[in-house]
Amino acid sequence: MPAMRTKALLAADTSLEVERIQVELWRRMSPLQKLAAVTEISRAAEMLSLAGIRLRHPGASDRECLLRLAVLKLGPSLACQVYPDAAELIGR
Repeated sequence: MPAMRTKALLAADTSLEVERIQVELWRRMSPLQKLAAVTEISRAAEMLSLAGIRLRHPGASDRECLLRLAVLKLGPSLACQVYPDAAELIGR
Protein backbone atom coordinates (compact mmCIF):
# COMPACT_ATOMS: atom_id res chain seq x y z
CA MET A 1 0.00 0.00 0.00
CA PRO A 2 1.50 3.40 -1.00
CA ALA A 3 2.24 5.93 1.72
CA MET A 4 -0.30 8.74 2.09
CA ARG A 5 0.85 12.23 1.23
CA THR A 6 0.68 14.71 4.07
CA LYS A 7 1.95 17.77 2.20
CA ALA A 8 0.69 19.45 -0.94
CA LEU A 9 2.81 19.06 -4.06
CA LEU A 10 1.84 22.24 -5.92
CA ALA A 11 2.37 24.88 -3.23
CA ALA A 12 4.18 24.68 0.09
CA ASP A 13 1.64 26.98 1.75
CA THR A 14 -1.41 24.96 0.69
CA SER A 15 -2.95 22.09 2.57
CA LEU A 16 -3.37 18.75 0.86
CA GLU A 17 -7.17 19.02 1.05
CA VAL A 18 -7.25 22.48 -0.53
CA GLU A 19 -4.89 21.30 -3.25
CA ARG A 20 -7.14 18.31 -3.96
CA ILE A 21 -10.13 20.65 -4.35
CA GLN A 22 -8.16 22.96 -6.64
CA VAL A 23 -7.09 20.10 -8.89
CA GLU A 24 -10.67 18.85 -9.06
CA LEU A 25 -11.86 22.32 -10.09
CA TRP A 26 -9.21 22.41 -12.83
CA ARG A 27 -10.38 19.02 -14.09
CA ARG A 28 -13.94 20.28 -14.36
CA MET A 29 -12.97 23.32 -16.43
CA SER A 30 -13.66 23.28 -20.13
CA PRO A 31 -10.70 23.70 -22.50
CA LEU A 32 -11.89 27.25 -23.20
CA GLN A 33 -12.00 28.06 -19.47
CA LYS A 34 -8.49 26.64 -19.04
CA LEU A 35 -7.23 28.71 -21.97
CA ALA A 36 -8.80 31.86 -20.50
CA ALA A 37 -7.20 31.17 -17.11
CA VAL A 38 -3.76 30.60 -18.61
CA THR A 39 -4.12 33.73 -20.75
CA GLU A 40 -4.96 35.83 -17.69
CA ILE A 41 -2.05 34.38 -15.72
CA SER A 42 0.30 35.09 -18.62
CA ARG A 43 -0.94 38.68 -18.88
CA ALA A 44 -0.50 39.17 -15.14
CA ALA A 45 3.05 37.79 -15.28
CA GLU A 46 3.88 40.08 -18.19
CA MET A 47 2.47 43.12 -16.39
CA LEU A 48 4.48 42.28 -13.25
CA SER A 49 7.61 41.83 -15.37
CA LEU A 50 7.06 45.20 -17.04
CA ALA A 51 6.49 46.85 -13.66
CA GLY A 52 9.78 45.40 -12.43
CA ILE A 53 11.57 46.63 -15.56
CA ARG A 54 10.14 50.12 -15.08
CA LEU A 55 11.24 50.14 -11.42
CA ARG A 56 14.79 49.15 -12.37
CA HIS A 57 14.92 51.48 -15.40
CA PRO A 58 12.72 54.50 -14.55
CA GLY A 59 13.86 56.55 -17.55
CA ALA A 60 13.33 53.78 -20.11
CA SER A 61 11.07 54.39 -23.07
CA ASP A 62 8.19 52.06 -23.87
CA ARG A 63 10.33 50.54 -26.65
CA GLU A 64 13.22 49.87 -24.27
CA CYS A 65 10.84 48.24 -21.79
CA LEU A 66 9.47 46.03 -24.59
CA LEU A 67 13.00 45.05 -25.59
CA ARG A 68 14.00 44.27 -22.01
CA LEU A 69 10.87 42.14 -21.64
CA ALA A 70 11.73 40.32 -24.88
CA VAL A 71 15.20 39.54 -23.54
CA LEU A 72 13.64 38.12 -20.37
CA LYS A 73 11.04 36.05 -22.23
CA LEU A 74 13.05 34.89 -25.25
CA GLY A 75 16.61 34.95 -23.98
CA PRO A 76 19.30 37.26 -25.37
CA SER A 77 20.06 35.39 -28.61
CA LEU A 78 16.50 34.99 -29.85
CA ALA A 79 15.51 38.47 -28.66
CA CYS A 80 18.34 39.95 -30.75
CA GLN A 81 17.22 37.95 -33.78
CA VAL A 82 13.64 39.14 -33.44
CA TYR A 83 14.52 42.67 -32.28
CA PRO A 84 17.97 43.62 -33.61
CA ASP A 85 17.99 46.82 -31.54
CA ALA A 86 17.88 44.70 -28.36
CA ALA A 87 21.59 44.02 -28.92
CA GLU A 88 22.39 47.55 -27.72
CA LEU A 89 20.71 46.85 -24.37
CA ILE A 90 22.70 43.72 -23.69
CA GLY A 91 26.01 44.96 -25.06
CA ARG A 92 26.23 42.95 -28.25
